[in-house]
Amino acid sequence: MKFAEIGLSDELLRAIDESGYDEATPIQAGVIPSVLMMRDIIGIAQTGTGKTASFVLPMIDILAHGRARALMPRSLILAPTRELAAQVAENFEKYGKYHKLSMALLIGGVQMGDQVKALEKGVDVLIATPGRLMDLFERGKILLTGCNLLVIDEADRMLDMGFIPDIENICTKLPANRQTLLFSATMPPPIKKLADKFLSNPKTVEVARPASRNENIEQFVVKTSERSKRDTLRSLIEAEDIHTAIIFCNRKTTVRELAKSLQRYGYKAGEIQGDMDQSSRTAELDRFKAGTINILVASDVAARGLDVKGVSHVFNFDAPWHPDDYVHRIGRTGRAGAKGRAFTLATPSDDEAIDNIQKLTGYTIPVHGGGASTTDTAKPDRGADEASEPRRGRPARAGRGKGAAKAESKSDKAPATAEARPAKPPRDDRKPREDRKPKQDDLDAPDDGWNGPMPGFLSVGFGS
Repeated sequence: MKFAEIGLSDELLRAIDESGYDEATPIQAGVIPSVLMMRDIIGIAQTGTGKTASFVLPMIDILAHGRARALMPRSLILAPTRELAAQVAENFEKYGKYHKLSMALLIGGVQMGDQVKALEKGVDVLIATPGRLMDLFERGKILLTGCNLLVIDEADRMLDMGFIPDIENICTKLPANRQTLLFSATMPPPIKKLADKFLSNPKTVEVARPASRNENIEQFVVKTSERSKRDTLRSLIEAEDIHTAIIFCNRKTTVRELAKSLQRYGYKAGEIQGDMDQSSRTAELDRFKAGTINILVASDVAARGLDVKGVSHVFNFDAPWHPDDYVHRIGRTGRAGAKGRAFTLATPSDDEAIDNIQKLTGYTIPVHGGGASTTDTAKPDRGADEASEPRRGRPARAGRGKGAAKAESKSDKAPATAEARPAKPPRDDRKPREDRKPKQDDLDAPDDGWNGPMPGFLSVGFGS
């Protein structure tokens, strides 16, 4: 279906045409007409299907009539991460350039004072992460009684990050007679319960089975060992025709160390993870989009909301702990009908994670023939992470067992020293560091808190 047949305004069609689009994707064709008719919507679609534009486009036309008032946004879009919120803001800027609408972006890492100033002027569209929004609300800096349109984007990610109680709290502060749009790649029971509670007779638009396979993405599992993972990754990078690639890791420390390792080997690699402030994360993404770097090592903060054209490959350096994350990670490639390739490096300890991914997607991922052996025969990359690996247990030194301690005690009439104590048995049965449960502070926590004064999106006037 062409955009001209959906019922959008001439100004909006002009902006869409200048962006290079003519045909609506299935999710857009299914959602936009119903949103324009003021229906509540449940949209279920894979990442990369044009879901963001399916609510941004009709919102622009709906909000074209009306006037914003101070501290009272007319519409609210909730996103789980800063990157996803910024992505939505970019869509509003691109498609709303011929409409005189104002927008504010409330995320962590940006001065709260500047955000309050933007709200005081009045905004038509407020894009926010839940934590920052609740913080401003509790300070009395924002009123939600004039918000007649609510969008909950990436609802399943909200669930993973523990935001559902905040979402429920926010919904109780909005007008009861409002339009609500809920979008999610998957629909677990808690999200279904949320929809039943806060949506009124919603229309469900599902363009693909939740977590189903994207036919445009070739997927592979690459067998390797913990000590050989970096060698295996570099071999894949050399063997593949890579334009731009994203490499996902489970831990922030692994992101830092792997990015440095690739740089030492001459690759144009950068990083993005939750310990970086917002200005640094934005700068790194800009370098990646501009082609200054063509490999981005990332944690799951980039698994959603990162829309970069031409990403040819995704590598899972670590198999994701949650199978839903796999769907979103590989969805960074194969977007908008393009082809992509996704490789997951799997050690023997990842068998359960791979099985869970295959159960979720209903697809048996083929094993790639280029993987390294699962034995530790390859020479490992002596990076920073290996220096922190657990030391293998050593056999007890001669003359320092129980017998030596007993003899020393009899001859000198003195208590046994530390050198004479029994040696501990070898600890070779310990799991490698990458297999142990990570400390919480090494995982990417919800990143919508205030991290001090940083530059970021404030208020944008469209068409002004």
